[in-house]
Amino acid sequence: MKFSEYPYKRPNLEKIKSDVAVLLDKMENTENAAEFEKAVDEYIETVKHISSMGTLVQIRHSIDTNDEFYKAENDWWDENGPYFDELNFKYYNVLLKSPHLESIKDKYPKPYFQIIEDSLKVFDPKIIEDLQEENKLITSYNRLIASAQIDFDGKKLNLSQLRPYMESPDRKVRKDATEAHWNFFKEHEEKLDEIYDKMVKLRHKMAQKLGFRNFVEMGYRRMNRLDYDQDMVASYRKQILDEVVPIASKLYKRQAKRIGVDALKYYDVNLQFLDGNAKPQGTFDETIAAGCEMYHELSEETKEFIDFMFEKGLMDLIAKPGKESGGYMTYIADFQSPFIFANFNGTSGDVDVLTHEAGHAFQGYLSRHIQIPEVMMPTHESCEIHSMSMEFITWPYMEKFFGEKADKYRFTHLSDALEFLPYGALVDHYQHEVYENPDMTPEERKAVWRKLDKMYRPHLDFDGNDFMEKGVWWYRQGHIFQSPFYYIDYTLAQACAFQFWKRVHVDKDPKAWDDYLAICKVGGTQSFLDIVKTAGLVSPFEEGCLKNIIGDIDKWLESIDDTKL
Repeated sequence: MKFSEYPYKRPNLEKIKSDVAVLLDKMENTENAAEFEKAVDEYIETVKHISSMGTLVQIRHSIDTNDEFYKAENDWWDENGPYFDELNFKYYNVLLKSPHLESIKDKYPKPYFQIIEDSLKVFDPKIIEDLQEENKLITSYNRLIASAQIDFDGKKLNLSQLRPYMESPDRKVRKDATEAHWNFFKEHEEKLDEIYDKMVKLRHKMAQKLGFRNFVEMGYRRMNRLDYDQDMVASYRKQILDEVVPIASKLYKRQAKRIGVDALKYYDVNLQFLDGNAKPQGTFDETIAAGCEMYHELSEETKEFIDFMFEKGLMDLIAKPGKESGGYMTYIADFQSPFIFANFNGTSGDVDVLTHEAGHAFQGYLSRHIQIPEVMMPTHESCEIHSMSMEFITWPYMEKFFGEKADKYRFTHLSDALEFLPYGALVDHYQHEVYENPDMTPEERKAVWRKLDKMYRPHLDFDGNDFMEKGVWWYRQGHIFQSPFYYIDYTLAQACAFQFWKRVHVDKDPKAWDDYLAICKVGGTQSFLDIVKTAGLVSPFEEGCLKNIIGDIDKWLESIDDTKL
């Protein structure tokens, strides 16, 4: 069965409530440990099916936000999703209080119980209406971004389709395209401020209802930070400020020199080389075919995986009107199927999808033997190790996409990855400030962003653009709206991926691939720091970790004559 044939049927909420009540009664009242375990397994199967139906709606709605059927189904899930959370809440309470709990503890990994404890802290039936409202606000943001129809070059373009023009070697074209991009956000400034203001206040209200001081504490629980806390994250951000920002600033100066400008303006940052960025040499179909060929050659495991993805039609990759922006990988439990969503637009980002999102999907494929939804995938910062490391592991195959420009891509890719760390820390730092001070006005929030932006990205010059100077860059960062505090994860994973880069390409470590496979197979049965150990890596929180990593990267980048790429 192909993805297009995967059947969707809206769950019967009342019947599920009734069935779950029977299961929970069994769990509470049986004196037989085997019967208890059977009821737990039945509940897990129920959750997998509910999750699968919700995921099918999410995918199909994001592919075409104008499809009336899935638009209505998405709205239904926004309204009723919290009632499924309530069922989980009841199940978790019964599970943890059961005298039979010890009998199953060996069957389920430790993170399962840690995640349950976090879940009980961040949900209560009294916040159901708040969660419904949060879902609706997230949907309103997604639909607003997807609605972009920008007149440019005689065409109607969405934000993803505008990107190639923002990378144009012609400075006027990239300036005009970048301004057109930001003009969309300027036109909707009031609406974006309104959505986010409501989100911040709503999340703060939920946190206080649940006994948290503010949403920062609740957000960390939601994100299942199983073995690190706010203080460790703050120290890690300090490492980025001290060790990474100076190297990134040096790279931006090299970039300005390469593209022949005295000072790098905000509309210049997307262009890496005066003769154009490295971009895939062929059509969209040829790029996709090259990706398939790459995974056939990389290993038997990736060959089997990519054939599964293509045969089942588990990818929707090309940008089109009405499609949500960005890219993601998700997992459909009933069919043990990862799914990749993207917006190919003819830039190097298309190849990044075929490595990054495919890294996520590869992990999902190798973890499909894990039947417990909560730990089939690891927590987010661990998930990103698989994706970001795959980007570097596939470096030897870049000629398939970029031909003689492959070295240009590799130099840009590593530079961009390093330059990303300050931005990732900025997004995280901003959210801490916002949720620690929930009564800030929209203008005060923008001023906070601009202040932090000058710390983490001192190179950024808005060339007198008053709108950009206000501090609005974060409008386009969907995570800030959709998944608060999901962003430092990328930087933590990047610090781990950099170590795989060194092991594979500098140290030529033959064990690196085996360690990568190992962390894909464990899924979420280990916490972040345990996965780091399994991978044979150094924790990003360890003092000096970033200094050592960035030193190796700086040395490699300095060895490349970028003027000849």
